[in-house]
Amino acid sequence: MASKALEDYLKIIYKLEEENESDKGVSTSAIAERLAISQASVSNMLKKLADKKMIQYEPYYGVSLTAKGRKVALNMIRRHRILELFLVERLGYQWDEVDEEAEILEHAVSDKLANRMWEELGQPTQDPHGSPIPNEKGEMVQPKMASLAEIEAPAKAKVVRIQNRSPEELRYLFSIGLVKDAGVIIHQKAPFEGPLSIEINGEQHALDYRLAQSIFVA
Repeated sequence: MASKALEDYLKIIYKLEEENESDKGVSTSAIAERLAISQASVSNMLKKLADKKMIQYEPYYGVSLTAKGRKVALNMIRRHRILELFLVERLGYQWDEVDEEAEILEHAVSDKLANRMWEELGQPTQDPHGSPIPNEKGEMVQPKMASLAEIEAPAKAKVVRIQNRSPEELRYLFSIGLVKDAGVIIHQKAPFEGPLSIEINGEQHALDYRLAQSIFVA
């Protein structure tokens, strides 16, 4: 069984692989930045993961998950996203509150309990932010979508996923109605990764380009 720290690293590496647009692996600096720790600490943990055959690490290329590491990462992501949805649907949490709680609980619940919660929720395929929930076999279907930052203006779209944002950013998005299943009109995009001019429920807003990169639409 992997330790809590190893599970957290594998999950972070998986998420960074998801976000990575280059043909290289995940860098140690990206992992250190996401976890807010030193690169030396990251290097020590990566050595342990490599020894356990959970990752492959090549200097100047980066880190990638092995099949063994990916299985553990997807299992943790499944637990996390089921917990987030259960907290919202059954316990009345807001969508900006659940990530921190799920981070704690995901290491404590068994697969059996997570599966019972999933069944109780009606075998959902998405968490409250629209991120896909891996199935019981550890498979995850990624729907076809594009980020708001990629959409050419003018255009209309529907929000299907909001990825890896802080509670403060989620509260802001909620305040302007930019949530899962919301309709959005992209009126204009400023050059050089400037803000987007968008419309939601008849109200116009300026949306930071960085935030737009993490909001996916169909």
